[in-house]
Amino acid sequence: MARIVIIVGHALPGTYCGALAEAYMRGAESAGHQVSLFNTASMTFDPILRGGYRSLQALEPDLAAARTAIQAADHMVIIFPLWLGTLPAIFKGFLERVIQPDIFEPAKTGKFATPWKGKSARIVMTMGMPGFIYRWYFGAHALKMLKRNILGFLGVGPIRSTIHGSIEGVSGEKRAQWLADMGALGRAAG
Repeated sequence: MARIVIIVGHALPGTYCGALAEAYMRGAESAGHQVSLFNTASMTFDPILRGGYRSLQALEPDLAAARTAIQAADHMVIIFPLWLGTLPAIFKGFLERVIQPDIFEPAKTGKFATPWKGKSARIVMTMGMPGFIYRWYFGAHALKMLKRNILGFLGVGPIRSTIHGSIEGVSGEKRAQWLADMGALGRAAG
């Protein structure tokens, strides 16, 4: 049994990103995995890291619960839409607030800090453009940044990804297949 945390980094409730998260959660729970789901659209927190990384900023209850779940998790599932070529601002704010300077305490003594070592992750992105265009022409920069510069830097690995492109134009059957695929990933904790 795996401990899984699902984070939906979206500014709006009731989205297809949320439906993907629900499908993953149902699949994971049906296989006996322990799942926590956090959707930034329904959380109450200040997305601005007011003191930069120089000082701690007290976490609101929603962020404290998310941070506790992330730290306890074996596997993370991160779902978000591509907005203006990157993460939605609310999701970036969530990450900045959850990854506070206190988790890097070993770095102050000259040691390389990997506080999330031992966790695996799956990143699921939705976007309006075709996925192959995002990867080939645009270089998948937001995906690479999240994989290498945030999750990988914190010690997470392996990190797998799923891109659902042309989200507005795909058929209902295709969307249903993607939801079924997420359920299968949830059952496998993959």
